[in-house]
Amino acid sequence: MGEPQLWRPRVLPAAVLRHDRVRGADVLLLPERVVVLHGSGRAVLELCDGSRTVDEIAARLSADTDIGAGAGAGGESRVRHEVTSFLHRLRTEGCLR
Repeated sequence: MGEPQLWRPRVLPAAVLRHDRVRGADVLLLPERVVVLHGSGRAVLELCDGSRTVDEIAARLSADTDIGAGAGAGGESRVRHEVTSFLHRLRTEGCLR
């Protein structure tokens, strides 16, 4: 799977990020599949263009006033943990490379 510090996640070329009005949620559309995103899921995936490492994505989100402030005490390490878990789960499910 590669070291998290070195992995530069990229959303699959066939995937599309959209807001689904019926669900009232952001979704990641893949062939034959829909992943409903919650919380800051879309913000995380918008940074997954293959140019940033997981740690860089987490740091950028931690610096975001809305996301970082909502993480509370120890926010940066909490954001890093949640971003890493989220991205690895999506990679395991075949949504990222």
